[in-house]
Amino acid sequence: MKIVNRYGLHARPATDFAQAASGFQADVLVRHEDSEADGKSVMELMMLAATHGAEIEILCSGPDAQNALDFLAQLVARGFDEDGDE
Repeated sequence: MKIVNRYGLHARPATDFAQAASGFQADVLVRHEDSEADGKSVMELMMLAATHGAEIEILCSGPDAQNALDFLAQLVARGFDEDGDE
């Protein structure tokens, strides 16, 4: 899926993503190009350097995998609810 918010996966969206992922009983892996990150780690997510327009893949496993994937995919699709004024 594509990163649609203006500044990409910077500190606030990475924090929002990691906090949301941590609310599920699921392992969450995010891939960007040749890199992978634990979806529950803000630092690892930021290290992906996924900028506006970047393609990422979200992989979830565990009891809440489908719910986690659905929620996180919507979060990314909404641009992490950023209004573009940052």
